[in-house]
Amino acid sequence: MVKVVKFGGSSLASAEQFKKVSNIIKADPARRFVVPSAPGKRSSDDTKVTDMLYECYTASAKGMDYKPILQKIKDRYNEIINTLGLSISLDKEFDIIEACFIGKAGRDYAASRGEYLNGMVLADYLGFEFIDAAEVIFFDDNGAFDADRTNEVLSERLATAKNAVIPGFYGSMPNDTIKTFSRGGSDVTGSIVAKAVKADLYENWTDVSGFLVADPRIVKNPKVIETITYKELRELSYMGATVLHEDAIFPVRKEGIPINIKNTNAPEDKGTMIVESTSKKPNYTITGIAGKRGFTAVSIEKDMMNSELGFGRKILEVFEKNNISFEHMPSGIDTMSVIVQQSEFEKKEQEVLAGIHRNTSPDSIDIESDIALIAVVGRGMKSTRGTAGRIFSALAHAHVNVKMIDQGSSELNIIIGVKDEDFEKAMVAIYDIFVTTCV
Repeated sequence: MVKVVKFGGSSLASAEQFKKVSNIIKADPARRFVVPSAPGKRSSDDTKVTDMLYECYTASAKGMDYKPILQKIKDRYNEIINTLGLSISLDKEFDIIEACFIGKAGRDYAASRGEYLNGMVLADYLGFEFIDAAEVIFFDDNGAFDADRTNEVLSERLATAKNAVIPGFYGSMPNDTIKTFSRGGSDVTGSIVAKAVKADLYENWTDVSGFLVADPRIVKNPKVIETITYKELRELSYMGATVLHEDAIFPVRKEGIPINIKNTNAPEDKGTMIVESTSKKPNYTITGIAGKRGFTAVSIEKDMMNSELGFGRKILEVFEKNNISFEHMPSGIDTMSVIVQQSEFEKKEQEVLAGIHRNTSPDSIDIESDIALIAVVGRGMKSTRGTAGRIFSALAHAHVNVKMIDQGSSELNIIIGVKDEDFEKAMVAIYDIFVTTCV
């Protein structure tokens, strides 16, 4: 069995965290390939190394005194090295980094050095081979990830490595300059490595014990999701849930490799398994709840619109011309609503309204702002009667008025629109009806 393990910034923020990571890796010989992030915050008022690198590079690029910031970064790594009793020195690496900063090597280069240096330290601590991600992960001339070349080179390189540390977050361009992934970079790297070695499991270690049913900032002590499918995760991620960036899913999904979200500070916890499909019944009818604020509903009313060929296309054409994408489009016999991001719509509001009038000659147009969307997601909903009824009942009991409801044909999710001011109350009500009352 082969496992690829990725550790986030909080998992590698200090020497004490390094010890936990080492114990986790050594507890299972199958954990052969490790993808580290840069050191994160050690406390709420601390600063991430990546942020310090950005600050240092900006100062040097502007001709300001960057040396105090660079020294703080050196001190951060030396504290880890000295506390762990390692003999490795990063002095030469910092000399190169300083020269590249002065030479304006770019913000991507600056940001990537956090993972690069942490990878060197972790490899030395574990006794693993260190492989610079710039040598095995590639982007094309346009800055797009080159999946085919990466998989070919990375597979060949790792085939000869018993154990290796490959820093997350970055790779290289054809001209050898450093390029970083846009978001969730280390998660993406871990997924790419898992695909290359045809891993049996990709473990993503962070500071939470898995994917939670709801946002803990809104719902008190929400339950952990034991198993979630890629489709369910994508629906929840799109609506704001943020444990694993969706770009990290695709490389392993194609290979059928499951992902296990685990907690570095509580390694005995099972965490959440993310899988392609499963016959395992969920603990609750729903798998998770997520939501976002800040939407506007543009409702168009016109008698007999349902018999007017191309009516919907004419409406959406107006939004497209104004570079506004729509989120949902619930409709009735004589009404159609287009849900859009409020911040985007406000910039082109009058242009859109005028365009709709020109294209369709509606009887009326109504605009309602400050709407929040809540996604109730779960593979268990398909085989359970009355799910929508329970949602309406819970919201009515909480005195929340439903502004819209939209259910996909897959029966995997139901989208509910409520007023922004009712967002948190609605989330708690839905959680309580499906989870709290079932415990």
